[in-house]
Amino acid sequence: MRFEPFGILLLLIIIGCSTEKDYLVTIHTKHGNMYAILYDETPKHKANFIQLAEAGRFDSTEFHRIIKDFMIQGGDVFGKENLPPDQWHTIPAEFNPDLIHEKGSLSAARQGDNINPTKSSSGCQFYIVQGKIYDELTLNTDPRKLQEAFMKYLQLESNRGLRDRYAQMFQEQNFDGLNELMLSKKTELESFFNINLNQDKEIRANQIQAYTTVGGTPHLDDTYTVFGKVIKGMDVLDKIAEEETGSGDKPLNPVLMLVDVEEISKKKITQEYGYEYK
Repeated sequence: MRFEPFGILLLLIIIGCSTEKDYLVTIHTKHGNMYAILYDETPKHKANFIQLAEAGRFDSTEFHRIIKDFMIQGGDVFGKENLPPDQWHTIPAEFNPDLIHEKGSLSAARQGDNINPTKSSSGCQFYIVQGKIYDELTLNTDPRKLQEAFMKYLQLESNRGLRDRYAQMFQEQNFDGLNELMLSKKTELESFFNINLNQDKEIRANQIQAYTTVGGTPHLDDTYTVFGKVIKGMDVLDKIAEEETGSGDKPLNPVLMLVDVEEISKKKITQEYGYEYK
């Protein structure tokens, strides 16, 4: 019995040593490199990404779908290799309330809910979030409820001036202005119709902190798996997002990638890339 503490101590040392290193992901593009880490909280996605990268299967795939202020998507290994659909493996969803779609997040693409009710992830395609910055009022408001109430409000004869203003902004395709206009009427709409226009699900503190500072795409939280984060090279992300696109949001000039992973010390990752492990 007197040797048990030493045994426990030795086990803790072994466990500690096994977690001193991590994988650094480098995504090489014509605009420069992005560096990322992968989360231990999503082990299946992490292992899958590392396996594909180490095998060189991401190399020469493209960022084939780019939507500015939203995300850049790529890594279609299965398409590059001309694999039949029955060989497109998926990964079970690994949702975590602490892992959200803030700017720079690596997330797994997937098929829609109608054919993928379990929200399983693609076995290769991923996207990197660019998104935008939100204010707290916008985050807490359900856009569908707000628009429905606003359109009913416009039908009142007493709101003819507001209706004309809306029509002009719509004709000018000033959609940001339209959103601001509707949000400015939120309290008035709630009082007039005696309704609550907030999101059904309460916005978490970490979402408010991230989306009102660095920005992101909050509507994707808890529905697509976030499994990593860009820790250096945000300027490269922004440059790729500026690419001119055509049909299907595909860039007119291909943005190819090379992806490699290197196992290095966590201390070095923190020192050279500024990422602080929890």
